[in-house]
Amino acid sequence: MNWYDKLKEYFPIEEMKSREHMELLLKEKSDVYHKDESSTHVLMYAEFDTFIFIDYIWVSGKTRGQGIGHQLIEKLKAKSKPIILEVEPVDYEDTDSEKRLHFYRREGFTHAKSIGYNRRSLATNEETPMEILYWSPTDDTEEVIYNQMKKMYEDIHTYKDEEIYGKAYQPAEEVLSYDEDRDSRDILGSLKAKK
Repeated sequence: MNWYDKLKEYFPIEEMKSREHMELLLKEKSDVYHKDESSTHVLMYAEFDTFIFIDYIWVSGKTRGQGIGHQLIEKLKAKSKPIILEVEPVDYEDTDSEKRLHFYRREGFTHAKSIGYNRRSLATNEETPMEILYWSPTDDTEEVIYNQMKKMYEDIHTYKDEEIYGKAYQPAEEVLSYDEDRDSRDILGSLKAKK
C-alpha cells in the first residue's frame, strides 16, 4: 500500500486532501511541504521559517506503542520552532481520537482554546469543526499561533484549490477565529486519566 492509501484508510474523508493536491505541494512547494515515510509511518508536514505544521501523521497499527510517533515528534522539536496541528474533538465512538489526544498531551502539546477552526470539506460539503494543538519552545502566545495557522491555511490547505477541486475553500477569515474569551474547554486537560 502506498503512502497516500495509508493516510486515506486512516483519516476521515473530510480531513483528507486529494492525492493531486498533496503531490502538487510536494512538487511545487518542496521547499516547504515534506513527506517523511517508512514502512511503519507517514509524516506530511510544512516547515515555514517560524513554525512547523503537521498535516498528517500515521503510524502502522502493528507498530503503535513502540515509540515511532514520539521519535517523529522529537525530530520536529529538534528544529526549535513551534509545531501546530489540527485534531478532531474527542469522539467516544472512535477510541483512536482519544488515544491521539493522550499522545499529544504526553508530547507536551497545548490546546489553543482561543482559536476557533471550522472549515467546510470540499469532499463532503460538511462543516468540520477542529481544534488546534501546539508545542512551542518559546511559549508563543495563542495569537502568534493563530497568525501562523492562517498563513499555513492560505499557503497549504487552499493551494491551487480551484484548479484541483473545481471550487475554492472558504477564506481563512471565515474558517479561523481568534477570541481570548472563546467558550472552549481544554480538550487535553479534560482527558480521562489513562488506566
